[in-house]
Amino acid sequence: MRQSLTKLAALMAVAGLFAATAQAQAPNKLTIGFLTDMSSVYSDLDGKNGALAVQMAIDDFGGKVNGMPIELLTADNQNKADVALSKAREWFDTQKMQMLIGGTNSAAALGLAKLAQDRKRIFFVNGSGSSALTNEQCSPYTVHYAWDSVAFAKGAAAALTQQGSKDWFILTADYAFGHALEADAAKVVKANGGRVVGSVRHPLNTLDFSSFLLQAQTAKAQVLGLSNAGGDTTNAVKAAREFGLDKTMKIATLVLFITDVHALGLQQAQNLIFTTSWYWDLNDETRAFGRKFFAKAKRMPTDIQASNYSATMQYLKAVQATKTTDGDKVMAYLKSTPLKDFYSSGTIRADGRYVHDMYLMQVKTPAESTQPWDYVKRVATLPGAEVFTTKAESKCALWK
Repeated sequence: MRQSLTKLAALMAVAGLFAATAQAQAPNKLTIGFLTDMSSVYSDLDGKNGALAVQMAIDDFGGKVNGMPIELLTADNQNKADVALSKAREWFDTQKMQMLIGGTNSAAALGLAKLAQDRKRIFFVNGSGSSALTNEQCSPYTVHYAWDSVAFAKGAAAALTQQGSKDWFILTADYAFGHALEADAAKVVKANGGRVVGSVRHPLNTLDFSSFLLQAQTAKAQVLGLSNAGGDTTNAVKAAREFGLDKTMKIATLVLFITDVHALGLQQAQNLIFTTSWYWDLNDETRAFGRKFFAKAKRMPTDIQASNYSATMQYLKAVQATKTTDGDKVMAYLKSTPLKDFYSSGTIRADGRYVHDMYLMQVKTPAESTQPWDYVKRVATLPGAEVFTTKAESKCALWK
């Protein structure tokens, strides 16, 4: 009898140990990481206000999911891939991060996608445009949420070429996103009967564009295509205007954000054509979010910042529905469930591409603007099925 009681006590002790271990290992909070440029050339279009948008979504969700408090980790990637990767590894290893949102810098995003795949954690990409993320380097754990270089090219580049501006000179930021956008734009120009008569690459965060624009001037092209973003775009537009290139060439901003227009002013930015995934003044829902964001940030959100809120909210809904943070189960839910909110509506394909409508926009003239941040007008709605990579174009092994 005594031996039986001793054995029973031992078994209970072991069971208690296993229960305590399981309880210790179970996540007691949901940790989301947010990495983007907060101090360099892209800080204005995402940056600290991008983090604000993520936190707004967490707060609006109630701050908890399935009983777990939600914690947001944020860091400046300094627009450097190695900094982004180091911080993400730290968060995975020491903070048990369950989901990562990667902002600007495609070189960083491509590395983070591989890291997230190794850890089997979901990685939302907002602000990094390289189409390789859902093409040659696709991952079962990546969601390319906002837009990519293919959609940008099929919007503005196609529209201008179809209007008769056939000869292009492309000025490109010398890193992954710039290269991808240049290649995608060149394909679209050629497919629409145009040609690229020249190109030149500039370092990120360039202040003096004079030598690059001299090459564009001598090429005698009809269009100066800017395959860059953020501060590089605004500096290039200013320099092109100062050089008088806008008198002989059309300036095509393949990527432009409302913060860029704000920095340039309507006098310099007027009539620029570009493609975007979202604008605050499209409809009642977008206006409601824009005003809510403005109340906190004192400026209207970019489409990246809006997509940060949207992606966070959709992820939290998926975690709530599946009652787990398991990357495979949450991703399966996201890919099988149509998404719809103030940002957009659509589905996430097997390659990780969130397919939704894009918009061809034009910057208003000063006379057309009727209120602060009333900067652009919609020229056309571009169906997602047409502007993103098609199955015939895809090299992603997950989508065959």
